[in-house]
Amino acid sequence: MGRIFAAPARAPRALTPDEQRAWIERLHADEDARRKDLPDLCEWMLGTGVRIGEALAVSWDEVDLAAGTVTIDYTVIRLKGVGLLRKGTKSTAGERTLRLPAFAVSMLRRRKLAAGGRGPVFPDSAGGWRDPSNTSRDLRNARGSAEFAWVTSHVFRKTAATELDRAGLSARVIADQLGHAKVSMTQDRYLGRQAVTSDAADALDRAHREATRDRDRRVSGP
Repeated sequence: MGRIFAAPARAPRALTPDEQRAWIERLHADEDARRKDLPDLCEWMLGTGVRIGEALAVSWDEVDLAAGTVTIDYTVIRLKGVGLLRKGTKSTAGERTLRLPAFAVSMLRRRKLAAGGRGPVFPDSAGGWRDPSNTSRDLRNARGSAEFAWVTSHVFRKTAATELDRAGLSARVIADQLGHAKVSMTQDRYLGRQAVTSDAADALDRAHREATRDRDRRVSGP
């Protein structure tokens, strides 16, 4: 029998700052996307690197706005014959407290004032836990043209990891941000190289400012 060679892992594809800006602008311009709360949800995933199920499982009890942190302890899944279930994350590494970039804290403050700060941070239309599969479908529907046909919720996770790598953070720090027990998983699936330690929240905040700078100028006018 001949030798079997594994296919090389594909390099992670992430949104560039220009693509991040264009994507968020697209969502804000789409009435259906706004109604389904996609702009804030996408910025949340870009600002934290969490999985979509983890993003939808965050309740206000896990958010500390004074400290600027969020604790990721849960994920939302759908079990056949049971329905939606909020359960613990996959592993001990998945249970983590993340310091938030400034833009994410500002977004949460705004949402807390509007929602009263109880229950899910990103609820469904009835105020309960939101279905990750349905939300992924909403994202697919919002992609529109071929420009963003490749975008999925996982792209936001890859984008966060890429920005942290570009900022010079170590693979260990990035793995902790993503909730990976093994640094090798982070390196193989998300990173193009290994770098040195810095601060995750500041790096993501810089990336967000770069992505939204031109949009804010257009909104404010000359």
